[in-house]
Amino acid sequence: MFQSFVDTMIAGDRWQLLLQGLGATVVIAICAILIGTVLGCVFALMKISANKLLRGIAEVYTTVIRGIPLATQLMIFYFVIFAPLGLDRFLVAILAYGINSGAYCTEIFRAGIQGVDIGQTEAGRSLGLSKSQTLFKIVLPQAIKAVLPTYTSEFIVLIKETSVASFIAVMDLTKAGDMIRNATYNAWIPLLSCAVIYLCLTLGLTKLFAIFEHRMARSDRS
Repeated sequence: MFQSFVDTMIAGDRWQLLLQGLGATVVIAICAILIGTVLGCVFALMKISANKLLRGIAEVYTTVIRGIPLATQLMIFYFVIFAPLGLDRFLVAILAYGINSGAYCTEIFRAGIQGVDIGQTEAGRSLGLSKSQTLFKIVLPQAIKAVLPTYTSEFIVLIKETSVASFIAVMDLTKAGDMIRNATYNAWIPLLSCAVIYLCLTLGLTKLFAIFEHRMARSDRS
């Protein structure tokens, strides 16, 4: 077993492919969640707006993006939308994942904002705060704490979904494992190696966000 691992991963420095793929996966996921967070905040505010046009735009965005499989979206973005612009496929992957994540973050943030007791808003208004001041100073801080576990799950799902980036020939972690499998004709070692790395990433993120959530809860008590 050990010799098989050496022949598959160590020989020819093929382990470096996994390292490169891991780097691509992490960069795509982090950039995409940042884009998704910004889009989610904007469209969540649009969804709870009194303006029907803004609500309609946000509704169309979330309905369309959440209703189409991510792999299909990725190929549409690359082969249809951005092909004439000649954008690098890695950048296209980041944009596609970010836009996709934004639709889910929209619903996460909207639910968090609307989940804050209406009495909090009324209390803020009674203190003389404007609607925007009440939203940003009273409602949003509470909403952020409420949605943190769901937001963590979205980030974890996003990391795992980067595995379909190979559909547009982006060398992510899964693609790297596939290249090693094709080169060595050994399937189980590259696949299990990728699985272990994904598991470590998700467990590490879960632990990190749990620590952050615990510290936020502790600051509330103090």
